[in-house]
Amino acid sequence: MSFGEREDELWGVLKPTFKPRVFGDPNLKYAERLLKQKRVGKDGGPLVGPRADARAVLARVVRKAPEVLVKVTGRKKGADHLGAHLAYIGRKCEIALETRDGELLTNKADVQQLAEEWSDPLYWRPRATVSAVSMVFSMPEGTDPETVKQSVRETAERMLGDNHDYLLALHTDTPRPHVHMTVEAEGMDGTRFDPRRADLFKFREAFAEGLRSRGVECEATPRWSRGQARAGTSMALAQMREKIRRGVSRQPTEADLRQAREALAIATGKAQAPAFVAQAKRRWTSIREQYEGAAARLDDSEDRRDKDLARELRSFLKDRPSIESVPDRVLKDAVDRVRIAREQQSKRQEGPKSPERKPPDKMR
Repeated sequence: MSFGEREDELWGVLKPTFKPRVFGDPNLKYAERLLKQKRVGKDGGPLVGPRADARAVLARVVRKAPEVLVKVTGRKKGADHLGAHLAYIGRKCEIALETRDGELLTNKADVQQLAEEWSDPLYWRPRATVSAVSMVFSMPEGTDPETVKQSVRETAERMLGDNHDYLLALHTDTPRPHVHMTVEAEGMDGTRFDPRRADLFKFREAFAEGLRSRGVECEATPRWSRGQARAGTSMALAQMREKIRRGVSRQPTEADLRQAREALAIATGKAQAPAFVAQAKRRWTSIREQYEGAAARLDDSEDRRDKDLARELRSFLKDRPSIESVPDRVLKDAVDRVRIAREQQSKRQEGPKSPERKPPDKMR
């Protein structure tokens, strides 16, 4: 069975298409290729190999294959800022930093010299300029750390090529093996490395392809294609919440206080839910329709594997009748608190109930 044009519709659900920015984008050429759904190699040309089969991606989604994580963790300005970051990811030279050429940096002086070299071309600019962009690539617990590092290096070679220098640091001190990659912002040809949303998604795809080529089952799809709402949590906020959970800090974050106030206003009828919550629900409804249509077409196939995938897809949709966002969860808690508060207030207004008198026992 072949989906034909309908497979392209399903692909649009699984892999989004990004619109390129047209003003002030140093990655304009790259973004134009994204619009045409072409993968870019280090020489600026398309990568070898056809676009992934939508059916294979769908199978990994419904079977809950691990999702790769790629995010920008910061932009370092100046040699001092960059040097402090490199000291952090290198655990003060306890972890070797690998260069693009495979050289290992284990000496504090060498690391600081590299930070100054990356920042030197920018000293003449009137304002502080980004010297490097820090990124992190992560996989769930149980993934071989060396495989993760090799896949990150392959991703860097494919996406950056020889134009930008970079450093890699593998961390295994947490259950999730992850690699910190720091990229020199100023390229050899003068272009700036300034990854945006579309670029990060392509980094995820390249990272996932590198892992799958090494036998690690994984995928890189948007959260909404898996029936999950937006994460909406920055690394700084996640770290502050972790301090609260560990008891290091007792001060709630401003973001959590704001969410609680907004949810309480909605629960008491003084405000309405944010527009993006309703938009996410409408998007999931549209995606469900696409998935249901794909399941029907897979059922018409004579291939037993397609029929099995259709059954798994329907089970996947059954477990996700709706999409729950962070505001939804906060609102649910707020509604429960308002209900309990009103019940307690109602009991106080009624006052304590007088105990019932028992009739006296009859004398025999």
